[in-house]
Amino acid sequence: SGAFAVVLECVPAEVAVRITKAIPIPTIGIGAGPGCDGQVLVVNDLLGNTVSHVPKFVKPTANLRSIIVEAAKTYVTHVKEGKA
Repeated sequence: SGAFAVVLECVPAEVAVRITKAIPIPTIGIGAGPGCDGQVLVVNDLLGNTVSHVPKFVKPTANLRSIIVEAAKTYVTHVKEGKA
């Protein structure tokens, strides 16, 4: 009562389809297959900037974590050398 959408996370695709067909409000899937009304994904997982476990349904498209770590190390070096 009062819900405007439902998030289905790590639900088997066939179950997500059944839920989507059974309820009158939109379903938003996160690792629940293409049968939901919409999809969402954590941008840090997608861009390879996740420190801990990456869910099995995520296919990272970049490795920004290593780039960010190197940029931070360079900044620290510049600060220590008085260049920043």
